[in-house]
Amino acid sequence: MISNAGALLSKWLRRALLAAVLWSTIGFIFALPGLSTPQGWHQQLLSYLALWWSWGFVAFFIVALDARLPFSGAQLGRRIAAHLPLSLVFTSLLVYLLAAVRALLGLEQWAALSNPHLLPNALRGMFPWSWLIYWVIVGAWQAYRYYQRYLSSELRRERLERQFSEARLNALRMQLNPHFLFNALNTISSQVERDPRLARRMIEHLGDLLRLSLASKDKQEVPFVDELEFLEHYVAIQKIRFGDHLKVELAIAPEVKLACVPSLFLQPLVENAIRHGLSQHSSRGTVTISAERLDHRVKIRVLDDGVGLPPDWSLESFAGLGLTVTRQRIAGLYPGGASQFLIRNREGGGTEVEIDLPFRTAVEDAHDIAEG
Repeated sequence: MISNAGALLSKWLRRALLAAVLWSTIGFIFALPGLSTPQGWHQQLLSYLALWWSWGFVAFFIVALDARLPFSGAQLGRRIAAHLPLSLVFTSLLVYLLAAVRALLGLEQWAALSNPHLLPNALRGMFPWSWLIYWVIVGAWQAYRYYQRYLSSELRRERLERQFSEARLNALRMQLNPHFLFNALNTISSQVERDPRLARRMIEHLGDLLRLSLASKDKQEVPFVDELEFLEHYVAIQKIRFGDHLKVELAIAPEVKLACVPSLFLQPLVENAIRHGLSQHSSRGTVTISAERLDHRVKIRVLDDGVGLPPDWSLESFAGLGLTVTRQRIAGLYPGGASQFLIRNREGGGTEVEIDLPFRTAVEDAHDIAEG
């Protein structure tokens, strides 16, 4: 409780100091033309400081009262109407406050406060100018309030867009998980009667896959080394199925292993290479996964030496669920053209999938969060 009170007091002191500097600066600026004369500049400066210090004191109450008016920000007309009588009251009070401040600074006698002609004389002289200053203060305060509301609305809009994007990515992730599970179960079921021992080994790897999947269910990005661990169990299941007919090679640069990549994005690409490439190939097939860093980018390739793509194949028309969801997730995680997802026939036969992502590590993300 004491620390909160101290923090609040410190906040008000900072605001008071800033206000004092602001109104003193305004007073100094207005006094500048009279400061060039060698005689009387001191009195000229004090006169303008007295005026603007008085307005600074009054402005505090103007802002405080405006904040308590029973009108919303959209009811600007009613707010202005409420300030019409207030402007006359505050401008009249300023006349007496200014006389008191001038007396404190030795510019006038205290008897001026009891002068019955003080307010009538002000009505014929400074009152219209002071009334205009009142409305300048009110207008500046309303502009500041509108600016604050604009910033708040922008933050809310960005927060809603981010929540919508995260919900969409989570929906895509939920599509991908059952798709992967059903395909893995179909692979295992084909071995249950033929070789129960191999089927049990597949189930063990599938259990590890599900454990890793659940561990990363709330993460859209993971370190590349975690993604490779997940892929290792999937490849183990497929090697049990295909035996020596399947070979998987890795060419991963060491500096890429800690790069942040979309979770569960490699498995659909390797699955696609095996199902639509190597499973239709009579001889032994190889899937190669490479990753390298190029400046501030990471380039990942999944290559197979299978049958390749048909001549009329296109990603928009013929891609399966795994590829479609993976492409959409990558585009959602790295919007504005920050990523590339390409599928093409490989020179010499087979298919090549190339993904280009911004290079970012989990350590950099943690540093950005801490600074934010």
